[in-house]
Amino acid sequence: MSRIGASLGRIRALSSKEMRHIVRDARTLYLALGMPVVMLFIFGYAVTFDLDRVPLGLFDADRTPESRELARVFDASGVFRLDRSIARDDEIEMLFRRGRILGALVIPPGYGRELGAGREARAQFFLDGTDGASAAIALAYAGAIAQSLQLKKLAPMAGDGATPIEVRARLRFNPEARSAVFIVPGLIALILALMTVLLTSLSVAREWERGSLEQLFATPARRIEILLGKLAPYVGLGMLQVLLVLALGTTLFGVPVRGSLLWLFSSALIFIAGCVGQGLLISVVTRNQQLATQVAALTSILPTVLLSGFIFPIENMPVPLQALSAIVPARYFIGALRGIMLKGSGPAEIGPYLLALGVFAGVMLAAANARFRRRLD
Repeated sequence: MSRIGASLGRIRALSSKEMRHIVRDARTLYLALGMPVVMLFIFGYAVTFDLDRVPLGLFDADRTPESRELARVFDASGVFRLDRSIARDDEIEMLFRRGRILGALVIPPGYGRELGAGREARAQFFLDGTDGASAAIALAYAGAIAQSLQLKKLAPMAGDGATPIEVRARLRFNPEARSAVFIVPGLIALILALMTVLLTSLSVAREWERGSLEQLFATPARRIEILLGKLAPYVGLGMLQVLLVLALGTTLFGVPVRGSLLWLFSSALIFIAGCVGQGLLISVVTRNQQLATQVAALTSILPTVLLSGFIFPIENMPVPLQALSAIVPARYFIGALRGIMLKGSGPAEIGPYLLALGVFAGVMLAAANARFRRRLD
C-alpha cells in the first residue's frame, strides 16, 4: 500500500509542477481558457443558419386585394421583409447584382381574377442562389407560405359541415430552430479536439527540445508515473473547458441540457483521454514544437469541422467521405453530446458512441505509450 501511495505522491508532484508551468505561461493559459470563450462568441453569434428578415423586392403587376394579401403574408412571416416595391420587372436583375435584395416576389396581372374564379393562380418567387444553403432554407419557407395559402383557399371549398384542412408542423428538441442549439455541442468537441491535442503535444515536445524529459527519467519516478503526471493537468484543463463552454452556452444562448450531466462529463472524459493520447503520440513522433503544432492542427481541426457532422451532415457526403468519417472520434462525441443535451438520451442511446470513443482513447494511449518506450530504449 505504501508503494502505491509513493507512486501517487510522485504523480501528484509532477502534476503540480506541470500546472505551475501552465499558470506561469500566459500563452498556454490563453489557449486553454481564453480561446474557447473567443470561439464560442464567434461561432455562437457569427456562424448562424437562421434566416431573419430576408430583404425582398415586390413587383405587383396585379394590384388587387388578393395580391396585397399575398405580399402581406410574406412580410408578416418574420423570415422575409418587403424591402422595396419594384416599378418594372427588369429592375429585379439589377437589384440582385447590387445586393440590394436577396429575393423578389413577382405577382403577374390576373392573379386576383384567377384566384377569385377558383382557378390556379401563379406568382413567381426569385432568390439569390449565391449562398446555396441559405437559399434552400428560404425556398423551403416560401413553399410553406404558399402551401398555407393554398390550404386556406381549399378550406371554404370543402363544403358545409366538412372539416377545414389544417397542417401543423412541430420541431422536436429545437422548437425555434436556432443555430446556436445545434452549434454549441459541436463546438465543445471542436475546442477539445483542438486545444487538448495542441496543448499536450506542445508541452511534451517542449520537454523533448529542452532535454528535460530525459532528466526526469533519471529520477526514481517510473515512466508511467512521469507520463501520468505530465498529462493529468491537461485532462483537468479539458474538463474545465467543457464546464466553461457549457456554462456560457446555456447562459448566453439558452442551449438546454436535458440529459444527465454525469453521462455528459463521462463522455467528455473519454474523449479528452483519447485527445491527450493523440497529442502525446504527435509529440513523440515530431519532438519539435513547430512541427507538433502543425500536425496537431491538421489532425484535429480539419476532421472535426469537415467530417464529424459538426456543420455538414454526414448523410449528405459522398460515400468515400462517409466511410472516412467513421474514424473521426469527434463524430461520436458530437453525437453523444447532442443526444444528451438536446434529446435527454441515456446510456442505451449513447452507448455505441461511448464504445467508439473508448476504442479511440485506448488505441491512442496504447500507441503513444508504445512509441514513447521505443524512443527511450
